[in-house]
Amino acid sequence: MIEIQVYRYNSERDRIPYMQSLQVPEHFRKRMVLDVLEYLHEEDPTLVYRRSCREGVCGSDGMNINGKNRLACITPVSEALGTAGTLVIRPLPGMPVIRDLVVDQSLFFRQYARIEPWLVNHEPAPAIERLQSPEERARLDGLYECILCGCCTSQCPSWWWNPEKYIGPAGLLQAWRFIVDSRDQARTERLGGLEDPFSLFRCRSIGNCTWVCPKGLNPMGAIGMIRLELLKEGS
Repeated sequence: MIEIQVYRYNSERDRIPYMQSLQVPEHFRKRMVLDVLEYLHEEDPTLVYRRSCREGVCGSDGMNINGKNRLACITPVSEALGTAGTLVIRPLPGMPVIRDLVVDQSLFFRQYARIEPWLVNHEPAPAIERLQSPEERARLDGLYECILCGCCTSQCPSWWWNPEKYIGPAGLLQAWRFIVDSRDQARTERLGGLEDPFSLFRCRSIGNCTWVCPKGLNPMGAIGMIRLELLKEGS
């Protein structure tokens, strides 16, 4: 049997959170963490977590698994366990827990909205799509693939310390995505909105964001590029 520790908290019933000890059959070692949760949920329907696509696309089942933020649906149990003897499943850190493994991501999405994640273009809409060269389109690679799971921002100590002021890695990755988009006409305004001491510059280059991204993206690299652009604007 595989030993499991699952974070449990129900504000209507529990005074404080606690870790529940459970077990699943050994054959789950070859399956995904989400399969473990599904099995446990069948045994105890009160266990609460988010899930949807189970293909690593929707980002809804982000959680902390053996100390690292991951998507439960694409994380093999064997990988998460490593040399550890117990699979420990907790909610994403740094966000208020609603119940069990479900966190309140309201602030995360408010920070995302701050970067205005849409194209700004004041020219009359063309009869067809706004075209880009292959080179212009290639600049968006490694940026547009973000699924807003919150894993990077939730694992960022700078965001834990300043969640109301620091936009966080996910939002800043998307800020860079629109800054470099050839179809967008708000580059100056976007950069100007990040010049204060907190929105961008609270980043301490810890690197947790890039370490945990389930899509293999590099938020820390994007943050560095924004800093360089601001330095060029100020020179």
